[in-house]
Amino acid sequence: MRRRDFLAYTAAAGGLALCPLGSRGWAIQNPNAGKERLVVIFLRGAVDGLNVVIPYTDHNYYTMRPSIAIARPGQAKGALDLDGRFGLHPGLQSLMPAWKERSLAFVHASGSPDGSRSHFEAQAYMESGTPGVKITPDGWMNRLLASLPGQHAPTEAVNFGPTLPKILAGRIPVASVPTHERGYKHGRGEMEAPEHDASVNAIFDRMYTGADAISVAYRDGRQAQTQIMSDLARDMTEAAAGAPSPKGFADDAAKLCELMRQDPTIQLAFFGLSGWDTHVREGGSEGQLANHLKALGDGLAQFHTGLRDIYGRTVVLVISEFGRTARENGNGGTDHGHGNAMWVMGGPVSGGKIYGNWPGLDEEELHEGRDLAVTTDFRSVAAAVVQHHLRLGNSSITGIFPHSDAPPLADLIRTA
Repeated sequence: MRRRDFLAYTAAAGGLALCPLGSRGWAIQNPNAGKERLVVIFLRGAVDGLNVVIPYTDHNYYTMRPSIAIARPGQAKGALDLDGRFGLHPGLQSLMPAWKERSLAFVHASGSPDGSRSHFEAQAYMESGTPGVKITPDGWMNRLLASLPGQHAPTEAVNFGPTLPKILAGRIPVASVPTHERGYKHGRGEMEAPEHDASVNAIFDRMYTGADAISVAYRDGRQAQTQIMSDLARDMTEAAAGAPSPKGFADDAAKLCELMRQDPTIQLAFFGLSGWDTHVREGGSEGQLANHLKALGDGLAQFHTGLRDIYGRTVVLVISEFGRTARENGNGGTDHGHGNAMWVMGGPVSGGKIYGNWPGLDEEELHEGRDLAVTTDFRSVAAAVVQHHLRLGNSSITGIFPHSDAPPLADLIRTA
């Protein structure tokens, strides 16, 4: 994509006004040209980290998830072995080259210390970087942008999407780029709450129209089902926060790779992807979650190959507002949980490792008796990227993540 096309895109997407290109060009105007990059991808809706990075040596995992667990490595449709303890969902096969070359890592049992199970609250806390503090007016990526040295060009941070997310909100201007033509449709498409076939429902509705106890019980059940599905649809709408599904993400990732190669002023970028609120029919190695992970993995693989020489100066951070319950529910899905797995990819990453303190899934170790515990604050992971990759000091980290005493996660980023 040519620069003038990029500027036209940002204008069409409602981004902040950009200054016209002069004869010197943006890259020369910005003293940060060619420095390190950070891409953040927010999986809105709470991805099931236990089915992304599978603890296949923990017997509780299979007991708690009889229909949606991913088989052990070596078995049919089994997990991709990572380190002898954890495996990767088979839908993420495209990421194995990055794992094997040690530029991909995961931080398990990570997340926000706040226990909110509300998508709206938990996303806001993770984007503001101040869990439990509701009055923070800006996002931690905007504060990070303000902390980077030099003058700030309008293209220094790029948001892929129609609206500016909380994480990039603040005093420093940010450009917006439209995503590939895909989206969220309430009631139809990827985010629709699954329902029984309408024709089957109609047959039973006609059968149970009487006043007998069975007919009354059936109609009460149908009403309850309708209410539950309505509640699920509402929950999915809140979880999506207007973000598109991962379908087509690979095209957007390729677009960003091209922009970053052509324009060294771009240092920060953000994507929001929806479709991870898997209350119903989550699936295991195949199904709803698997399809979304395949699209996500293909997009992330674009960064691995498409950034070329810039990959060595780029970190991609994948986050989600919370994890999901350790046990599957009665609908073949999982509900809102707590601990999750963060993904960290890029040339500077000391990868091929699972970081974090794994608490296990024994009953006494579960958060509130139902969820994977959080043993690593998400701000520790982000702070490690800020300190060791973007090379900002402790005072900057304090400004980016106020109210936090979480130290940067050690050894995650290679240091010169």
